[in-house]
Amino acid sequence: MTLARKRSRRIVVDGTVYRWRVRHKPTYSQGLTWTPLSYAVEHFDSAGTVLVVNTGRPHPSNWINAPTAPVRPADVATSIRTALAAGWSPSCPGKPFVVDQAAERSVSL
Repeated sequence: MTLARKRSRRIVVDGTVYRWRVRHKPTYSQGLTWTPLSYAVEHFDSAGTVLVVNTGRPHPSNWINAPTAPVRPADVATSIRTALAAGWSPSCPGKPFVVDQAAERSVSL
């Protein structure tokens, strides 16, 4: 699985280049705020394991007008560092590596 280059953004974290992308339109479940906003990250040069980050907050284009916040590059950089510390290898092929920030937030409360 690789990210489409169209609408993906480039980010450099600790000297390594990655691409990340938020789905432009919400899925049906995201539009109704049943499932949280997620975004994908991959190594820029080699298509290896994709990182999928579940934010725990609604998609900005949700249909319920639930309050939300955009995904900032600083959020993406933090997620990449967290995933790397948890064992994500972005240059090796494999199943998508999932980081659930909603679970992290609920534990820290």
